[in-house]
Amino acid sequence: MTASFVIALDGPAASGKGTLARLISDHYGFAHLDTGTLYRGVAWVVLDAGGDPADPETAAAAARDYAVDKIAGADIRTKEVGAAASVVAANSAVRAALLDFQRRFAGSPPRSAAGAVLDGRDIGTVVCPDATVKFFVTASPETRAHRRWLELVASRPGLQETEIYQDLLDRDARDAARDDAPMAAAPDAELLDTTHLSIDAAFAAARRVIDGVFRRCG
Repeated sequence: MTASFVIALDGPAASGKGTLARLISDHYGFAHLDTGTLYRGVAWVVLDAGGDPADPETAAAAARDYAVDKIAGADIRTKEVGAAASVVAANSAVRAALLDFQRRFAGSPPRSAAGAVLDGRDIGTVVCPDATVKFFVTASPETRAHRRWLELVASRPGLQETEIYQDLLDRDARDAARDDAPMAAAPDAELLDTTHLSIDAAFAAARRVIDGVFRRCG
């Protein structure tokens, strides 16, 4: 199901897992898949068609018919799409439709890469339970809200951190409570708390773990 070396990074929004995943994939020459974009893409398709992300059949149909070119040029990073993505991600039919795509990516990375890096919320527990290395990346809600505010405030003047903070708490609750593949740390995942770490320090910590596994696999 997986490539010879697969790295899974799970964790809540704005924890730093996406940035870490990109740095890791660049450093080791591995292919990278941000699985959150799949759910954001499905959510955007539903919203763009005037549908309700909470309607199970509408979301499932969008997932089954999903293709990357459908969201070409779309802004899938808005607050509305993010909230809708969390809703469609709780739909078991949506998750089933996208699961095979994620596993194929891990098992046969594009461009014949030697490995794959996947980040999301259920990579180490559901998508790639046999991943070579697993991380659960987290940070305090306050830290995550501030990071997300810094990302968005330039394009959304007047945006308040308190608004983002509540949105993150609501999303965390939905992701952790859903019946199908809830967000959780795999038992064998390395916990990486980035609350007080710079991205360089977090990357160095992740590399130490990965390099250690490389040496053991040697």
